[in-house]
Amino acid sequence: MTYSIIGSGSVGKALAGRFARSGVTVGVANSRGREAVASALTGYGEVVHPFSLKDALAADVIILAVPFWAHLDVAKAAADWEGKIVIDVTNAYGVPLSDLGNEPSSAVVARSMPGARLVKAFNHLPAHLLAQDPRTAGGRRVVFLSGDDDQAVSAVSDIAGRLGFAPVSLGRITEGGRLVQAQDKSWAPLIFQDLFKKEG
Repeated sequence: MTYSIIGSGSVGKALAGRFARSGVTVGVANSRGREAVASALTGYGEVVHPFSLKDALAADVIILAVPFWAHLDVAKAAADWEGKIVIDVTNAYGVPLSDLGNEPSSAVVARSMPGARLVKAFNHLPAHLLAQDPRTAGGRRVVFLSGDDDQAVSAVSDIAGRLGFAPVSLGRITEGGRLVQAQDKSWAPLIFQDLFKKEG
């Protein structure tokens, strides 16, 4: 599988760093173009590549690490989302529930990308924790996953494990996934919960 990260802010760079340290090739794109990405990724090693948005959208697995409403611009940039795995790292904190039709924010993102297989992941931890080595003496740092496509959740679980994290599935987006979905000006119960899973 090929991987890309759209967004080179603090979360995008934290995840790019995890790919670099795990030796997993990834492309990174932002709205400002390949040169802006290249300058933001100085020192990230040979497996992290600056991409154009077009290149990033060609990946099998696309990590969406942009401000929430920016997902609409990304959605419009692809001619076809069919079969793509999209990892939604956005948070809709401060977005009125009425603007989301009282749905989980990831359901809104998924609707903008028809045919995509969306999995919510990596959004419950701040960037400085995502950037740290997830392996400690106490175990591996947990990342929560939720999605409606079991095969997509399995694929995201696999890459989370390759990056060193302990993936924990919460089930469907409208069920357990609500535990990691910010709503209006409230953070969901599992957001910011820094948990570790013991090995073995």
